[in-house]
Amino acid sequence: MDIFNCVSPLDYRYYLADENLFKELNPYVSYEAQITYQLKVEMALVKAMAKLGICPPAVATEVEKAIKNITSQEILSEDKKIEHDIRALVRCIKDKISQQAEPYIHLFVTSADIVDTGNACRYKDLTNNVMIPKLLELEKILIQLALREKSTLQIGRTHGKHAEPITFGFAMANYVDRIGKRIGMLQETGNHLPGQISGAVGSYNSFSIVGEQYNLSPRTFEQEVLRELGIKPVLISSQIVQPEPLLDLVYGVLSCFSVLANLSDDMRHLMRSEIDEIDMVPKEKSIHVGSSTMPHKVNPWHFEHVKSMWKAFLPRIVTHMMDQISEHQRDLTNSASTRFISELFTAFIHSVVRLSESLTKIEIKKGNMEKNLQMSKEYIIAEPLYTLLAINGFPSAYEYVKEIITQSRETGTKFGDLIWKDKKLKPYLDKLTTTQKNILKNPEKYVGIAEQKTREVCKHWIETFKLP
Repeated sequence: MDIFNCVSPLDYRYYLADENLFKELNPYVSYEAQITYQLKVEMALVKAMAKLGICPPAVATEVEKAIKNITSQEILSEDKKIEHDIRALVRCIKDKISQQAEPYIHLFVTSADIVDTGNACRYKDLTNNVMIPKLLELEKILIQLALREKSTLQIGRTHGKHAEPITFGFAMANYVDRIGKRIGMLQETGNHLPGQISGAVGSYNSFSIVGEQYNLSPRTFEQEVLRELGIKPVLISSQIVQPEPLLDLVYGVLSCFSVLANLSDDMRHLMRSEIDEIDMVPKEKSIHVGSSTMPHKVNPWHFEHVKSMWKAFLPRIVTHMMDQISEHQRDLTNSASTRFISELFTAFIHSVVRLSESLTKIEIKKGNMEKNLQMSKEYIIAEPLYTLLAINGFPSAYEYVKEIITQSRETGTKFGDLIWKDKKLKPYLDKLTTTQKNILKNPEKYVGIAEQKTREVCKHWIETFKLP
């Protein structure tokens, strides 16, 4: 099928349209990946039986060979005939093996054992093999940016208004820390997705009637199957694996996605004409198109795209939380909805890659950062002045400083000139150290420990993730 016949823009515009991303994600997020991992569970089941003496070793060899020759198309075609995806998969295996091997296929299990365990395995692999490496690359880019710009002065903004000076590196270090913590959460949740081999209602009914003759407990058998797959069993389940571990991974992804959206929003606002503190530097400037009608425009569309993708997928957290609800031992109200989890992971990883690429193309306009800082230079000393007066015993320091600011705005007299001429303030200003006086006269020096914190944060995550 031509990709342009796809319904979802995730396919024709972002996933299938990006050859490199497709190659990395396809083994984990596609329908074929889903089938591959379900077949792995069926194979692990037979291998465990062979290892524990339930079936001859030759059966495992035969099944392994057969599974390698099964296609997703075969299973889908069979599914359309019988309207049951896992039974279709089982039939396709049985069609390729001998009568002697056939009884051991899908023995002691139900569909959810295969589906939920398969998903646990593939989402664990997706997390470790693609998601975390892409996030670590983004983290490394942010750390490099933060350290490079650790001393670059910038006006801090709260509520969209100028506040006090910071450094641009300090602003980026906040995102280094936030994303670092999300990576840790995703590592934890992605590596602890449980599986199960517990049968129709989760109480091991099927294996329990034969386990005694093999001197095996149902839990021992389950553990052996899951050991083949590299995951651990859930402590107890109904017919389905408890939904919370996968929901935790989904939440972790969306929580991290929100941090990406926040960073993207900050960056695109810094590109506003009236702020103009960063800009995009496309590889080929003459080719970049910012507007269909205004040739001069360079838009922050890469950052806007990340936020837009986040908006499309954030509401899905509600759907996945609704999948916590299943009637008694199981119903099928999560059958369709859980199939879309791989879309969320695909969109998220695509956005991580897009943001990483965008951050390597930004130009820091230090001159404009300095200019914007100077715009508020007169008034940003209000906080250090109030603090120094209060600590030296001046009564109602905050209110008095506010009165001087009002006077400055009404008369047009510079705030700095007024405070040094104020007789009430003189005794207190005389007590100040040379450094304190210097900050009141040069407010750009009022940056606290922004540079130090930037270095500390970056060092912490470099060491935590062992980044080069």
